[in-house]
Amino acid sequence: MLNDDLARHVALHEALGFRFRAQRLLLRNFVTFAELQGDRFINTARVLAWAVQAPSPEQRRNRLLNVRRFAIAMHAEDSRHEVPAADALGRGLFRRKRPYIYSANEICKLMAAAASLPPAGTIRPLTYAMLFGLLAATGMGISEAFVLCLGDITEDGLIVAKTKFKKSRLIPLHPTTRKALNDYLSFRLRLATRSDALFIANTGIMTTLPGFFAACAVIAIVYALLLLPLFFREPLAQYTRPLLARLRPVPA
Repeated sequence: MLNDDLARHVALHEALGFRFRAQRLLLRNFVTFAELQGDRFINTARVLAWAVQAPSPEQRRNRLLNVRRFAIAMHAEDSRHEVPAADALGRGLFRRKRPYIYSANEICKLMAAAASLPPAGTIRPLTYAMLFGLLAATGMGISEAFVLCLGDITEDGLIVAKTKFKKSRLIPLHPTTRKALNDYLSFRLRLATRSDALFIANTGIMTTLPGFFAACAVIAIVYALLLLPLFFREPLAQYTRPLLARLRPVPA
């Protein structure tokens, strides 16, 4: 019975657009544990016995809260399902790492370093200079930038397809960002490649995450610049859009 309940619970969340992968795996683990004990309904004692098997307090609390949300949904259908208290294993304190916010000067140095990457005269340095500038000017995520295609560039801005919850969104572009992007495209479109990716490597294929981190490593080592690309997000966009106008002109 718990197995059937879980299947319906997962199907509902997936239909609403949630990936629900990590939650599904955790709940599957719990249901298997509970059914081996002969349980047909969620039992608080069983939830706690399963949750405390996790190696750390954070993971134990995460297990508890995932099953608790499942239990709340099931209890609404059948009161024989018990809902464990949220603080049954103590109150957790989530500590978010403090993001590093780049200054305007640091972003200029980062873009200049990217534009100097070898081999000179190829698309690689232009790609990474434009990529860093676009991240700073728009606040978009690195994974979103990687999958941008030429067709995603419109008069209204950039279309980011199938982001969280399988939805698409439009990112408006500042005039200086648009100009820098057009300069980059004047070089990008002259390359003979079948790829329609906006950002490509010298091989003519879409830029990859390993290639991106390799470029970051070169910049960090050669130019002694701090690189925390995953923190390159929204706080920057409010004052960094005009920086793209300083990007080195694309060779004719």
